[in-house]
Parts: sequence; structure tokens; C-alpha cells
Amino acid sequence: MPFAKDFFDVGLFTNQAEAVRAFYSGLGLSFDHTLKLGGGVLQHRYQADEAVLKINDARDPLAPRPEGNPLIELIIASPECRSPTTSVDPDGNRVTCVPVGYEGNEGLTVRLSVTSPNSSRTFYVDALGLTEDSPGVLRCGRARLRLEESGQPPAAEAPLAATGLRYLTFQVFDCDAAYARAIQAGAVSGRAPVTLGNTARIAFVYDPDGIWLELSERASVTGKAV
Repeated sequence: MPFAKDFFDVGLFTNQAEAVRAFYSGLGLSFDHTLKLGGGVLQHRYQADEAVLKINDARDPLAPRPEGNPLIELIIASPECRSPTTSVDPDGNRVTCVPVGYEGNEGLTVRLSVTSPNSSRTFYVDALGLTEDSPGVLRCGRARLRLEESGQPPAAEAPLAATGLRYLTFQVFDCDAAYARAIQAGAVSGRAPVTLGNTARIAFVYDPDGIWLELSERASVTGKAV
């Protein structure tokens, strides 16, 4: 499955957007714009190369950060970073800032704690079309997912709108085809495809560890109307 851009995006939810935005701005991410998602949620979009960190600013109280959240670390490749530095954002997400190109990192990289790296590798290759860069490292264009064995069964299902790192977004040229391929390869449907005005057509599926994955056919990325 061809991707519409060489990076995936990362989405988080927060009830303390001012502090979270200041934290990521301080790591060198540049603010692009804010979207109104409805339901009392504003999405503040920050750029890391072509990757987007989507800070979903929720008006209503969120469910707490899920215990055993498989998205265990966000790695940001920043031109302002001179050496790797690890810290924790205001919501408790582990974040490491590295120079661009350090250990092959560009844009945003995510470490995933998964029950079976082999099963997860098969899923991401077959269902989404990622490629294996090296054992435990998958590539979406220039972006990377790093798989680490958790030694635990999959975490209990958690809602999308909960505090912390919650989902990955893959930009595709055809949301419906990408969704169908993922389901055929064993993904569990989170939300069937829907059209969001003139902006995008999106769907959500789960990976084997219950990680939310968004398939987004975004007009501004694909260059065609939805």
C-alpha cells in the first residue's frame, strides 16, 4: 500500500494543553495550525519535518493514562537538539529528543511495547504495508516504529480519547482501500471510514496489541478532493 507521505503522525490527548504545547515547542517542534474536531476537542498540530504531532486538547475530563499503554516512548528528531535528551512531558509521556539522523531517526519515531514482535511485524507489513528495516524496526517511508517485547499479554482495551500518547496516523491515497486491506489482514475495526467535510476521509483500526491506528486520506496531503 503506497503511503501519501514519508512519515506517520502521532496523536495524543490532554487536559492541560497549555503546558503540553509549551513542552513540545521547547523541544523545537514548530506550531502549524489548530483544527476544531468537534465534541469540545481542538487539535494543535506541530511539525517535526513532515511528521505531525497532534495535540488533542479536550474540554471534558479525559480517562486517565491507560495502564500498560503500548506507546511507551516518542522520539523527536530536532535540528535544535545537539545530543540525545530524555524527559517526561506534563502528562507523563516519555519523550527523547535526538539530533536529526541520530541512529536513523527522522521526524517522529515511536517505541511500541508489544506482546509478540513477530506478530506485530507481520501485521504492520501485511495490513499496512510498512517494510522491515532491521529486526524490530519497521519503516514508513523515512519514519520508524521500534518494536520491543513486553512479556505481557495485550493491555485492556482503552478508549481513543484518554490521556497520553494514543494513536498513529498513516496518510494514504485511498482510505477505503487501506481500511479494507487492514481488515482483510486481521485488523480489528475501530471506526469505519467517514468523510470530514472537505478535509479528509479517515478510519481507525486496532493492531494486535489494541493500538489505535488512523488511516487518513487528507486532501492537503494527497492533492485530491475527498
